Amino acid sequence: MNPDIHYVSPEQALSSIQSNQKVFLHGSAQTPVGIMPYLAKRKDELEHVELYFISLYGDIILDRPEYDDAFDLHAMFVSGSVRQAVAEGRADYIPVFLSEIPLLFQRDIIPLDVAIVQVSPPDKHGYCSLGVSVDIARTAVNKAKHVIAVVNPNVPRTHGDSLIHSTRFDSMVWIDEPLPEVSFSEKVGPEELAIGQHIANLIDDGSTLQMGIGAIPDAVLRFLTNHKNLGAHTEMFSDGLIPLFESDVINNRFKVIEPNRTVTGFAVGSKKLYDYVDDNPAFAFLDIDFVNNPAVISRNP
Repeated sequence: MNPDIHYVSPEQALSSIQSNQKVFLHGSAQTPVGIMPYLAKRKDELEHVELYFISLYGDIILDRPEYDDAFDLHAMFVSGSVRQAVAEGRADYIPVFLSEIPLLFQRDIIPLDVAIVQVSPPDKHGYCSLGVSVDIARTAVNKAKHVIAVVNPNVPRTHGDSLIHSTRFDSMVWIDEPLPEVSFSEKVGPEELAIGQHIANLIDDGSTLQMGIGAIPDAVLRFLTNHKNLGAHTEMFSDGLIPLFESDVINNRFKVIEPNRTVTGFAVGSKKLYDYVDDNPAFAFLDIDFVNNPAVISRNP
């Protein structure tokens, strides 16, 4: 089914949000920065809209003191965009395992009224993609009573759990803007390289990798160029994975779970990375309650 796509203005889409509602914001490289100024304009007519999110990138505006009465920020990962607000006690931090956040939505411990996600344009069948941040967003879309899609042509079409039919969205807004970019390699110094080399020496050929955020995971990847038949089943990854994938160091050959494909919850890095995973069937972006499940992870070598 390929429905007629009808786009509305940001103001019209956001008019559905009411005071005291619980709203999910898409995160990481999929942070819907372009729609935030329009939500900020409603600060004088809203009270205590509760915003739930993991890492956010870019200027979200709503973390500033003048928006405190209108929006309550609940961070389940404290990223740079909200770090000052959390430190000053104007935003909350919810300590929780990333893999367990979907349960908060599924069990209505956090009953979501609205989800705002940034997606790729619909394909010929009407499907949009959650791009490089499936993680907790898939469950948020499944559970939210009302879903607002920010459709951005710069969002890559990824495979896995990311595809959502456009009829699932209650409103769609077209915003063309670059995705946030991050370079972890710029933060790699002599200490990180020394740590990275030591860790790389502990990794056997045929092992499955899990990467985290930061300079040290990037440093480790630099020293794996002579390894063979590595796999990747990882919460996230960045640009450092690409050279190993292109040189067949990472080929996922011996993985038990999703062999021959790199499994991840999200990715964040440069435009080169976003272009690399665009419509690339070798990468499966899956729900984080599967990706970070210890029972699943333990089955891989």
